Amino acid sequence: MTAPKPKTASSLTEHAHQSIKRHILSSDMTRGERLTEEFFARELGISKSPVREAMNSLEREGLLRIEPRRGAFVRTFSEREIADLYTVREILEVYAATHADLTEEFVDGLRASVKRTKEILQRDDKAAHIEEDIAFHARIVEAAGNPELTRVHANIQEKLWLCRCHTYQITSTDTPKAHGEIAERFATGDRAGAVEAVRGHIQFVSKALQRAQLAS
Repeated sequence: MTAPKPKTASSLTEHAHQSIKRHILSSDMTRGERLTEEFFARELGISKSPVREAMNSLEREGLLRIEPRRGAFVRTFSEREIADLYTVREILEVYAATHADLTEEFVDGLRASVKRTKEILQRDDKAAHIEEDIAFHARIVEAAGNPELTRVHANIQEKLWLCRCHTYQITSTDTPKAHGEIAERFATGDRAGAVEAVRGHIQFVSKALQRAQLAS
């Protein structure tokens, strides 16, 4: 029997990275709650070094704010920041939808994502829903064949990860219908309709989030 390979520093950092993200999501941590290296090192049974690296990575992604001698805090966004991020996301995805290569593989991928989203919502898996939602929109952007567009869009999506935590309860049930319409518009070659479906979907989520921010 072969002994399991010891975990490398990079794998420990990735494990900590994913664990901290899941903790933020499952605990509904918002409004600048504090996170400590000691807590995650103890919970994960690892040293503080990979936890520190993971937190630094999450700060670069825009999910944490690290303050010297005070610790790490869950990032919060102002109404203006949310509006600006969704505006940029809309511009990027509308452009991508306009230039996407409408291959059979592309359409099949979107349809498969819609099916997975329905299954995920049935078991109420918040984290899996967010990841699948991100993957669906990433497919559209990648189909435009512009690596720089994909890179910028991925950065925006990372920043909006926390926002998706808040929109889960108010927009997730609409997602299969919205994504399904986008997929079928592409499938029938109705590019203009797909573009408008993408635009409408992003605006719907943005407005719902802004209303939730005002009500909180």
